[in-house]
Amino acid sequence: MNRPRTTVSPGRIVAWTLLGLALLLTVFPFYWMIRTALTPAADLYSDSTGLVPDHPTMINFLRVLGLTSEEEARAAGGSGAHVDFLRYLLNSVVYSGLIAVLQTLFCAMAGYAFARLRFPGRETVFGVLIAALMVPPIFTVLPNFVLVKNLGLLNTFAGMVAPSVLMTPFAVFFLRQFFLSIPRDVEEAATLDGVGAWGIFWRIVMPMSRGPLITIGLTTTVWSWKDYLWPLLTGREEETRVLTVALGIFQQQSPNTQPDWTGLMAGSALSVLPVLVLLIVLGRRLVESLNFTGIK
Repeated sequence: MNRPRTTVSPGRIVAWTLLGLALLLTVFPFYWMIRTALTPAADLYSDSTGLVPDHPTMINFLRVLGLTSEEEARAAGGSGAHVDFLRYLLNSVVYSGLIAVLQTLFCAMAGYAFARLRFPGRETVFGVLIAALMVPPIFTVLPNFVLVKNLGLLNTFAGMVAPSVLMTPFAVFFLRQFFLSIPRDVEEAATLDGVGAWGIFWRIVMPMSRGPLITIGLTTTVWSWKDYLWPLLTGREEETRVLTVALGIFQQQSPNTQPDWTGLMAGSALSVLPVLVLLIVLGRRLVESLNFTGIK
């Protein structure tokens, strides 16, 4: 059986060209970060035009991780500072994991309530919630900080995740729209079998919503993983310091007039790896879940 021949039109060529340029603009900063991390500090300015460093080395990664002595780090052009990477990595995993899991769960509950349950003032409450999208997050930083401080939760994971652990307006709106698309016949059939609202939510709606739930979980994880200002204000101690804050402190530890760019890029590249692995692993699950639910 002959396959139909695909015609290459000028519009298709332009579209693929623009897509390739957009992909290049998106990936190139990450490539340059790795390229700078592999460049010796002494060659940073003299070897700054080539796409590949003339003398690639892993010394910047080793000294950031503390696998070299202070003398070796200074000889490589560094400041002698290092990052307790494994400890701060664990802190970042705890911080972003708590926010992603709990926020996704509570947003799913709220979205299902707005989509299916009937209660007085439902539309008004939902309108107020959506209006919160117009409030810039920076406006809530100071009130949240004062509240967490008064509760005595500074430098604790409870205080760090408290403002973000319940729900966000966008996630509630996103999940509500998906729940509205689920046929009511499925829930009515479960009701006839004696399943209550809680059982319908957990045993029917949640399995059917794996795609949107993974989407919200991924976006929340990436957002919380790269968060800097709030963890800086509420988690400055070693026990709660996350990777983004640790990299900022690493930059400030340089005794030179110029920041330790090669070490900073090495630390930044290492901090990106966990999120990249998560996106690769769950990205396939996301596509499979969307196919399973019939979303196109």
